[in-house]
Amino acid sequence: MKKNWWKILAVVLLIYAFIAGFLKPVPYLSNLGESIRNLYFHVPMWFGMMVLYTVSLVNAIRYLNKKDIRFDIYAEAYARSGIVFGILGLTTGMIWANYTWGEPWSNDPKQNGAAIGLLIYFAYMVLRNSITDMDKRARISAVYNIFAYFILIPAIWIMPRLEQSLHPGGQGVEGNPGINGRDLDPSMRIVFWPAVIGWTLLGVWITTLYIRLKNLKDKHLMHD
Repeated sequence: MKKNWWKILAVVLLIYAFIAGFLKPVPYLSNLGESIRNLYFHVPMWFGMMVLYTVSLVNAIRYLNKKDIRFDIYAEAYARSGIVFGILGLTTGMIWANYTWGEPWSNDPKQNGAAIGLLIYFAYMVLRNSITDMDKRARISAVYNIFAYFILIPAIWIMPRLEQSLHPGGQGVEGNPGINGRDLDPSMRIVFWPAVIGWTLLGVWITTLYIRLKNLKDKHLMHD
């Protein structure tokens, strides 16, 4: 029980986020309406994605420093989970955009940046699968992982703020300033931040399960 407290916390926080997210009253904004509830899902998924990619980056650096194959396994696993959360975040964002902007894809800079970021990490997985030598794959993947992360940051956090954007924080006057993080209504913060923590912990949980499964598979292959 002591080792699994964070898993229990993840379940409790996500149940709370789902129930409160759909049932708790939300501030009325004319350009958002009830779709503002997506804030409890779309944005926390992006938070979780960034945490997972960051942990993947750290393990890639650790591999280059220690040459321990475990760190390569961790780096790949967290990158995989990051991709899953990226897809979920992009999908929920498109659903939200369809209600607030009139179409699921409007070539908004942040949408484009998010798509580019996902493609970069998809390429990371393709690169790994194209190299059969374990040490060479780990070394090249670690270097690529570092470059991918530092391309992702400007793609989704910096460039959209420098161009006309419908997203909060962009230069576009048609954005959604009512859901800017600095101006987030206090009644929403008590659901939003638990959702961030819950989704992030879920991402870590999924990753640990993948790592355990991979280790069992590798042991089985070694015995064969």
